[in-house]
Amino acid sequence: MKKHPERPVLITDAARSQDDQLRSRQIRYVSMMSVRALCLILGGVLISAQVPLLPVWLVLCALGMVLLPWMAVLIANDRPPKTKEERAADAAAREDVRRSLTRPVEEPDYITIDSEVVDEAHRRTD
Repeated sequence: MKKHPERPVLITDAARSQDDQLRSRQIRYVSMMSVRALCLILGGVLISAQVPLLPVWLVLCALGMVLLPWMAVLIANDRPPKTKEERAADAAAREDVRRSLTRPVEEPDYITIDSEVVDEAHRRTD
């Protein structure tokens, strides 16, 4: 029997690291830009092959070449959606800030020290 390598055990609910997220976004970006390059090549092949419904195919290829870079940039710059726990933590933090801003500020107790002003003329010299 073959032994399958065991999968690592997840011991935390921590989000994926920034490096992992960046790597997956880079892969999506490169794959979408590769599809764009294929649209360009396919458009050239379709023109030389004189296929039926050529204008329809060329319009689809042109849309792919124009829309894919825009979508690739949007997707590559987007972070994964927040989990329920992250949204709950954000809401709790906002509520704490709201409470601290709306709570009346207590007036501090000022300490007053009484004193007398003594002129130089009234000072005793010993």
